[in-house]
Amino acid sequence: MSLMAPPRGMLPAARTPEGPATTSTAVEPILDVPAARLVAEEDQDVVRTRSRRAEPRAWLRAVVWLVVAGLHPGAGPSTVLVARDLSDRMDYRRGLVVYGLAGVVERTGLSAATVKRHVRVLRELGALVWMVHGSKRNLAAPGEKYMATATIYGAVIPPAYDDALGHRLTGAGYEARVCGVTPEGRELAVAGATARAEARQEQRRTIRTEQRVRLDVRTARPVDNSAVDNACSAGREPHSLGRYHRAPAVDVERGCNYIPRERASCRTTPRPAPKISWNSDGSRRTAAQTRAGIAIVQQVRPLVNWTQREGLRPLEVALRPLTDAGWDAEMITAQLHSWMLTWNPARPAAYIRARLAQQAAAEHAAAAYEAAEGWDEAAATRAFTVSRPELVLDVMRGLAEGMAAYSARQAEQGLDDLTDADAAADMAAFLERVAA
Repeated sequence: MSLMAPPRGMLPAARTPEGPATTSTAVEPILDVPAARLVAEEDQDVVRTRSRRAEPRAWLRAVVWLVVAGLHPGAGPSTVLVARDLSDRMDYRRGLVVYGLAGVVERTGLSAATVKRHVRVLRELGALVWMVHGSKRNLAAPGEKYMATATIYGAVIPPAYDDALGHRLTGAGYEARVCGVTPEGRELAVAGATARAEARQEQRRTIRTEQRVRLDVRTARPVDNSAVDNACSAGREPHSLGRYHRAPAVDVERGCNYIPRERASCRTTPRPAPKISWNSDGSRRTAAQTRAGIAIVQQVRPLVNWTQREGLRPLEVALRPLTDAGWDAEMITAQLHSWMLTWNPARPAAYIRARLAQQAAAEHAAAAYEAAEGWDEAAATRAFTVSRPELVLDVMRGLAEGMAAYSARQAEQGLDDLTDADAAADMAAFLERVAA
């Protein structure tokens, strides 16, 4: 018999408000477990408990074991029913659950007094601890609806369960953890796993047998193997050659041989034309251009984390305005990082297309505004681009006069230059040579 999953047949039926249980016999201990002292009320708190924290599934297995082992005289199938309702609502990692007496009564069909009694049984078994003590004191602000404090329980496994199954623990109390098993516990675990595996295999074999029986069930009919009397057909002539079915002749020329006229006369659906990609200048995009764009995208995607959920081809299509403009992977990466995204778009390719469209629209609007204002960039920069020697000489003369004035002011203040070179004199001599 598996200790991890005791058979349900040893539990009497749960009592419900509609009627009493089918049997009233008490649950007899089925394991040789030493008598465990019930947990006192002061030790049912998370601070003083000797039980360890557990997850819902392991906790429910331990509760079934505790009930079947008969460690509490008041434990029974209703205890397991209440525990199953609590485990369905528990936090999966920490095993915390809000009590909710009214909800448990509604879901289980038990009375409020019965639910309270079996929750007390779970606490005395060491399977539940108080995390937060509930109170009916009104905590709502003035003018708000009445609000009380909810009771929160924590799922725990008592030491009796770990001792019987040979669990080795590290730590103590609520923070204790299973760190290994004893040799006896290993044997019990192997036996339990073997029993569960055999039960699953037996269940599968039963299901296959039932399915095979349902498929093979047919109405049995006796086979008639009586002799055939052919005496009356002895004087008859054999069948003559010819057609026996009055079927019209097949007109092969019209193409109607076993083919409906509607299907024979309809035209075949034309195949859709292959999709052709075009460049911005109107030329057809070649496979080499697509491969080059994908090669750039392969370098960009690992460097921009919010683009990694998108495929290479959608990103290549979205970044075509940049790759066609001659941008390399570093420039595109810097551009994407400059957007300073603190969130991950669900569709990165669509987001990139939208941002590039916004930038293009902004640039177009700026160009239209400059054209309306009469701004000519070529005319504005012509003075700096056209070769004008006299402009350079004028600038150098102004620099020479300024440096001479600066040197005279420094000399008046007694601040001489650190070097003997006179920049103003050198520049004036250069200008005289150029003028000559």
